[in-house]
Amino acid sequence: MPFYQIETGVIILENILQAVGNVGFPIAVAAYLLVRIEGKLEALSASIAKLAEAVAGELQ
Repeated sequence: MPFYQIETGVIILENILQAVGNVGFPIAVAAYLLVRIEGKLEALSASIAKLAEAVAGELQ
């Protein structure tokens, strides 16, 4: 079972507390931040792809 469980976009607090107890605070915080940043990275990748298409269109 993963240390986090996502339900409607919210990470359950009990699982976070269990992770802190199991692996320690720094690792739990790093994992939490990675989960939060994942959506932002996907949006950034999509924006970069759109920018590349726009630049390619301008060069032709």
